[in-house]
Amino acid sequence: MKFNRMVGLLAAVLLAGFLAACGGSEEASGGSDDTVKIGVLASLTGALEAYGEQTQRGFELGLEYATDGTMEVAGKEIEVIFEDTETDATVARQKALALLEDEQVDFLVGSSSSGDTLAVTPLAEQYETIMVVEPATADSITGSEYNDYIFRTGRNSAQDAVAAAAAIAEEGVEIATLAPDYSFGHDGVAAFKTAAEDLGAEIIHEEYADQAATDFTANIQKIIEADPDYLFVVWSGANSPWSQIVDMQLQEQGIKITTGAPDIAALRTMNDLVGMEGFTVYYHTLPDNEVNDWLVEEHKARYDGEVPDLFTPGGMSAAISIVEALEQTEGDTNADTLIETMEGMSFETPKGTMTFRPEDHQALQSMYSITLEESEEVDYPVPVLNEVLTPEETAPPIMNQ
Repeated sequence: MKFNRMVGLLAAVLLAGFLAACGGSEEASGGSDDTVKIGVLASLTGALEAYGEQTQRGFELGLEYATDGTMEVAGKEIEVIFEDTETDATVARQKALALLEDEQVDFLVGSSSSGDTLAVTPLAEQYETIMVVEPATADSITGSEYNDYIFRTGRNSAQDAVAAAAAIAEEGVEIATLAPDYSFGHDGVAAFKTAAEDLGAEIIHEEYADQAATDFTANIQKIIEADPDYLFVVWSGANSPWSQIVDMQLQEQGIKITTGAPDIAALRTMNDLVGMEGFTVYYHTLPDNEVNDWLVEEHKARYDGEVPDLFTPGGMSAAISIVEALEQTEGDTNADTLIETMEGMSFETPKGTMTFRPEDHQALQSMYSITLEESEEVDYPVPVLNEVLTPEETAPPIMNQ
């Protein structure tokens, strides 16, 4: 009897220890059962500050839209933590580690810079946490550096390239390129070169400038000397080359300019490029759907009449994709369950229907072929729609195999 009581006591102690350990493990794996924590990485200061702000606004509005204002999904409260990467890859990694280890987030989202993003994506795999990439565009994110935990709502450089090439490339056309000297620029040019050459054009000069540069004179002079038919510009950030391109009168020298129509701040420097044909990721008047209508109306109401800008819908799309996934998993944040759910998942966004392609988790999405035209309503040329380029038309090659 005494022996049996001792065995029973020992079993009870072991069971209590096991239950305590289980309770500690549950706490360490992502917080309470009634909360979903999302860590958003964005450039909230520095050269890409405007992009970070657009993403943040879009993400907040996206959660509001997708949850009907409740900020809850599948019975769980949604908690969001925004962190500033300062457009520095080292800082981005440090902030991501803090979100994963200290805050124990269930999702990561971000970031504004491809360099920052590539510093963080391996951590998503290491910590088995889903990361929704927005708006970083480097092809390698869902290509050579792909891992199963990465899903991208932002378009990639190859999608931009297909849209850009469709606007100008044909047999016999000679094109020069100008891009920032980091992964975003190199990936953008490489993808454009492939798409343009497939249509018969020739890339006769590639020019790369320091992403922090403020003087592009030497770069532009080399382009003038190459004497192309077109200059295709890939750029992001506040320190854009547009003013100097205009000042150095490339168009007067027979070089036509083409690019992706940028955010509104950059459009204000492009008044001398009225008539330019190109493409854009987004301008608030281009999509025709209920989600975009809601976004434009709510953004104006919340931000003193301002319209959503280039990357605002991307932030919204990232938020909607997370809520949609959690609705389908009934709140389960297990990464394996989410991966299975999100592969092939379609969801409605301000740009229409997006679908995460199962092979590489890249969201297939619409782009817009446009012409810049003057407007009496604003002090910058506006992108006017030539054609909606469908998700099927802009689907990039699968680059992770």
